[in-house]
Amino acid sequence: MTVIVVMGVSGSGKTTIGTALAGALGVEYAEADTFHPKANIDKMTAGTALTDEDRAPWLEAIAGWIREHQDTGGVVTSSALKRRYRDVLRTGGDVWFVHLQVDRAQLAERMKTRKGHFMPVSLLDSQLADLEPLEPDEAGVVLDNSSGTPEEVTEAALTAFREHA
Repeated sequence: MTVIVVMGVSGSGKTTIGTALAGALGVEYAEADTFHPKANIDKMTAGTALTDEDRAPWLEAIAGWIREHQDTGGVVTSSALKRRYRDVLRTGGDVWFVHLQVDRAQLAERMKTRKGHFMPVSLLDSQLADLEPLEPDEAGVVLDNSSGTPEEVTEAALTAFREHA
């Protein structure tokens, strides 16, 4: 079965939409942040952007989760900022991406007001600079998550996913 990867920069709504998608589909949900080694969390908390080298074990761990859920399906979040990161995730099996886009000002506001997350607003611009949109040969959909309710965005994702399947 296909595993859905909900992607986008910090503050784009990955957790909200990912959990709603998993609930609607009746599949397991995994939060990408739980796959980060402590060193990565500490680095980001201190305001230092991760390098590709830092991200490698994190991406491999997520790909492993994807591999483990090929029979049941699932939904996992990941910033998946670069094509080469998404290529690593695809080594886990059949994946379909939901790329959530939000304008920078709204992302910054969301990041400032959310509670209990380690990612500082100071890292937003580095994430936006690294972001490579889905390419035409990558299975998935790009959705605006700036307006509309989480239910509307989830429904749009489900509709696109069902059309894909």
